[in-house]
Amino acid sequence: MDGMRGGRMRHPYQLTEESPVYVISVAAQLSGLHPQTLRQYDRLGLVSPDRTAGRGRRYSARDIELLREVQRLSQDEGINLAGIKRIIELENQVAALQARVAELAAAAEGMSAAIQQREAAVHASYRRDLVPYQEKQTTALVVWRPKRSD
Repeated sequence: MDGMRGGRMRHPYQLTEESPVYVISVAAQLSGLHPQTLRQYDRLGLVSPDRTAGRGRRYSARDIELLREVQRLSQDEGINLAGIKRIIELENQVAALQARVAELAAAAEGMSAAIQQREAAVHASYRRDLVPYQEKQTTALVVWRPKRSD
């Protein structure tokens, strides 16, 4: 995947929780499931590990966590695999929407800062010898008399 998974760029030798490092037998031991169960989950699209060039499955730590969660939902909560798949899809959708909201909030914050800078620039450009006229309510009477031209 050229160092990309989950939309993040990483160094090819840097291990993260998304690094596909576990073969199916190790993933089965770590998750407490039978390898055939992992294959079934992969076929159903519940947990989709990366593949090697020879098509062998490679599971990441995140995949192991997801396998455990699928098992918990199935065994402890009594949810069928179709329901679990829908839950996973919805959780992924929520995560994507939360990321988009954060992205939009950051963009809005950036725009707000830009607007404030522009307003400050406009205010700084005002002529200081002019003052705004504010009409006041007054009862004073002003009489105007034209100058005489004698």
